[in-house]
Amino acid sequence: MATMKPKVPNYLNLKLLILGFVLLFLILLLLRSNSSSPAPPSTSQSNQISPSNALPTTSCTKIPQSLANTIIHYATSNTTPQQTFKEISVTARVLEKKAPCNFLVFGLGRDSPMWTALNHGGRTVFLEEDMSWMETIQEKFPTLESYHVTYDTKVTQANDLLELRREPACTAVGEVKFSKCQLALKRLPSVFFEVEWDLIMVDAPTGWIPEAPGRMGAIYTAGMAARARTEGETDVFVHDVDRVVEDKFSKIFLCEGYLREQEGRLRHFTVPSHRTGSDIPFCP
Repeated sequence: MATMKPKVPNYLNLKLLILGFVLLFLILLLLRSNSSSPAPPSTSQSNQISPSNALPTTSCTKIPQSLANTIIHYATSNTTPQQTFKEISVTARVLEKKAPCNFLVFGLGRDSPMWTALNHGGRTVFLEEDMSWMETIQEKFPTLESYHVTYDTKVTQANDLLELRREPACTAVGEVKFSKCQLALKRLPSVFFEVEWDLIMVDAPTGWIPEAPGRMGAIYTAGMAARARTEGETDVFVHDVDRVVEDKFSKIFLCEGYLREQEGRLRHFTVPSHRTGSDIPFCP
């Protein structure tokens, strides 16, 4: 996910851990399905069906092809996801509670099939800056829902953009596409504005070189989309917080008061809707 080009693996055996994670998820999914099935009605001895004409009670449950492809991919791939096992576990625990849900990911990468699988039955959307990279991933995983995005910022502008926190237009809660804040990503695909997102992962665009777009707008827009939802809260995850932009912008625009957990280079924020009251401060 993160940037377009895959990063160097941190652990040689991480793909096996991820495969185990997906298998565990499938087992839990099947157990949940079985436990929620209605129990057969009780019958008296006089009207029970005799063994000679009883109907078979066993059935074969087939996993969806998308999940099967994901398992095969990670079982046979020599590449590993960009996040560590512990970092992935943070988001996976939230998905275990909320899935199926609406999950938006800034970035398209080697781990995208995993996020879609963990949100099985929900909608997982990926926003990618590199068209050629997106076409490469789409060719291999045609069922992934991804859209091309362009950014007009650079990492070198980060300090100036950070000062926008003092502008009323950048703290006013409302629809992102109508925002007057320079940080707001108003040219995102229409799907972004049509859905209320339960989870948002910011692991793109590129932000490790000065001329890269940086994640200033993505972090800000994720936080404002969470505040503008009708009700409830949005779990927002920011990766690579060891870098200056991700560190500062997540603390200021997602708010340290909403920080729930940090594992390695991943931060997890829970941002509530601000529509329920006009007196809610931008940060708690």
